Amino acid sequence: MSDRDRFRPVPQGRFSRLAALGQIVGGVASGVVSEGLNRLAQGERPHLRDLLLTPSNALKTAEHLSRMRGAALKLGQMIALEPGEFLTPELQAIFSSLSSSAHFMPQVQLLRCLGEAWGPDWRRHFQQFDMTPIAAASIGQVHRGVLVSGRPVAVKVQYPGVARSIDSDIDNVAAFLRLSGLVPRHLDFSAHLAEAKRQLHEEADYLREAGEMLRFHRLLKGDSRFVVPTPVDELLRPTVLPMDFVEGVSFDRLAGATQAERDAAMGALADLALRELFVIGAMQTDPNFGNYLWRPKDGRIALLDFGAVRPVMPESAEAYRGLLQASLSGKVDAVRGALLEMRYLSPAQVVLYGRTLDEMIATVLDHVLMAPDGRVDFSDRGPLVTVQERARPIFADRSLWALPSPDKMFLQRKITGMALLALKLRVRLSLVDLLAPYA
Repeated sequence: MSDRDRFRPVPQGRFSRLAALGQIVGGVASGVVSEGLNRLAQGERPHLRDLLLTPSNALKTAEHLSRMRGAALKLGQMIALEPGEFLTPELQAIFSSLSSSAHFMPQVQLLRCLGEAWGPDWRRHFQQFDMTPIAAASIGQVHRGVLVSGRPVAVKVQYPGVARSIDSDIDNVAAFLRLSGLVPRHLDFSAHLAEAKRQLHEEADYLREAGEMLRFHRLLKGDSRFVVPTPVDELLRPTVLPMDFVEGVSFDRLAGATQAERDAAMGALADLALRELFVIGAMQTDPNFGNYLWRPKDGRIALLDFGAVRPVMPESAEAYRGLLQASLSGKVDAVRGALLEMRYLSPAQVVLYGRTLDEMIATVLDHVLMAPDGRVDFSDRGPLVTVQERARPIFADRSLWALPSPDKMFLQRKITGMALLALKLRVRLSLVDLLAPYA
């Protein structure tokens, strides 16, 4: 898709966003009918879930979410980080495109946003302001500029109406999930929806994000592995966040770097996530690859997004520490007990599939603790494939699902994202050396 094709107005009102979601549902419904008739003609009896999760329906959904932006797109990006029991690799690839495929605001909408934030003479603050975004995400888009002082800046501009639409977007998507049967009826995820709304409202508050950016700038000031920009206080507004412009390349480019460079970058990010969880007590829970830049000249990583920084509840940190200790002990029953305590497994799953679950846990522990040279090779997908194949029938039985607490769900999102990034970069890490200091 060319940049020219990416300029689309952001639907702002409740009814316009509901209509946009209705287009998704309508398009998916027609796809379900068509695919269902084809399979019936072939003598199959397809399940609704299988008809909903076809590549053609996923493409329609991804495109419409990209146009909507806001909380609806954010939920789609979260789906892209699902570790494999829910989506096939083909569907994951489609939803993963949401991380960088949001449409841009038309210039008239952008000018209105900037005028409302800074006044009609806002250009007096800049020597230069590029009207074409350099990045676009679920909540806002980013522009490059140079202040009259000569300071290069990146300016994050929030899409109009996004903050107002968070609650209704999440309610509408949740209703679709319930009606579709994709989420088991017995699961009460109302607390998780409430937490998602709260966190997205915080993420849409750029004043709060600027405060978190400054906090991490201070925390990491002496760490040569990272670069953290600082906000431009005099131009900071609730919906506009100007910050230092940081040079770097997309994290995707790191895939072509040397093994040593990939290992160093991934090791730094993993260590930071562990520090956030066990030391700092606050974690940036959005692992979108677009939130990082890599600097080939000095190997440093630029951290760009702090809207999803969340406090880590002490009980959640201790639960993860217990899981970490159990894993490093190499005892399958201890790991199983920790997963049960955290509600990542249900008692019913253990009763029906206990032997298979223990074998899956043993496969992971052997891969981590028995690595030939002490370093886990993330380019070796054999153990992952083995675990995924064993997991499918267990997690397909949705009547047995359990839900961890809402705060753990968002922490796990970051941990899962780090694992996916390690797989993508084919890194080799000594996980025992990395994890042991935090156990």
